[in-house]
Amino acid sequence: MGRTGTVGRRALLAAGAGVMASAGCTSGTGGGPREPSAADLAARAEAALRRRSAAASASLLARYDAVLAAHPPLGTRLAPLRASVAAHTKALAEGGTGDPAASAPPGDGTTAAADGPRGPAASPGAAAPSGSSGVRPSAPATARPVPADPAAALRELASAVRTTADAHTAALLDAPPEYARLLASVAAAGAAHAYLLTEGARG
Repeated sequence: MGRTGTVGRRALLAAGAGVMASAGCTSGTGGGPREPSAADLAARAEAALRRRSAAASASLLARYDAVLAAHPPLGTRLAPLRASVAAHTKALAEGGTGDPAASAPPGDGTTAAADGPRGPAASPGAAAPSGSSGVRPSAPATARPVPADPAAALRELASAVRTTADAHTAALLDAPPEYARLLASVAAAGAAHAYLLTEGARG
């Protein structure tokens, strides 16, 4: 009788220990989702910033294409600038590690766009579809009709370029150092492009 009671108590103790161990494991791993670390939050914020910045440039790229489609004779003036915006869009989407000007084709310089044709790269056919950048442009970029007057179309495009450059400049505050340098470079190029487009509209 005593031996049977001892065996029963041992069985109860073993069962209790198993229940406690199981409860401990459940509370440690199944009590809810793990809180994201500071590194996780920073990575998510940077990814979101890249998406917004790339989308802004892709939207501008779509606007270039709309103006070129409405006014093919402007191709010799706009093609180099459009190529530069395409390079910027790609670099921003990839979180580029260098100067986006390095990947832009020759003739994207500030004076080249104002001087007129510079060979095949400056022909109206150089304006490839905006989808080639790999980033989907936002809808408002192509929703606005292009002015029928070429000079007005250039002024409107210059305004869009300035708006995009301002957005990149504002994003500098939240960007990590390397991406901030890229944004600053793209914003500076945008300011130069806006000036050229405005001068072109006057001429």
